[in-house]
Amino acid sequence: QVQLVESGGGLVQAGGSLTLSCGASGSISNINVMAWYRQAPGKQRELVASITRGATTNYADSVKGRFTISRDNAKNTVYLQMNSLKPEDTAVYYCYSDRVITRSATFVRVWGQGTLVTVSS
Repeated sequence: QVQLVESGGGLVQAGGSLTLSCGASGSISNINVMAWYRQAPGKQRELVASITRGATTNYADSVKGRFTISRDNAKNTVYLQMNSLKPEDTAVYYCYSDRVITRSATFVRVWGQGTLVTVSS
């Protein structure tokens, strides 16, 4: 079995910073794309940023220049550095991978349980 476990959420004032982490557990051989999504109350889940195994990144327009996604392939971990946070960044942030390969199986569309980020004005 594979799990993605997020950490680092919390309450921060507007203009502040937070770093989210997401680690994958299990006998993992390879993780393809890793990404962060978020879902604000009453809104659909949206892509925040993604990163390929080769470190090619993609960002939502709303976070470009403020958020940075990175990954450590040796640790099976992805990070999201969030700077200049705004109240509209308030949401549950979810870690995601499109494909996780273990010694025994391949898992697709794997989600974490989410971590809440609240930005106060």
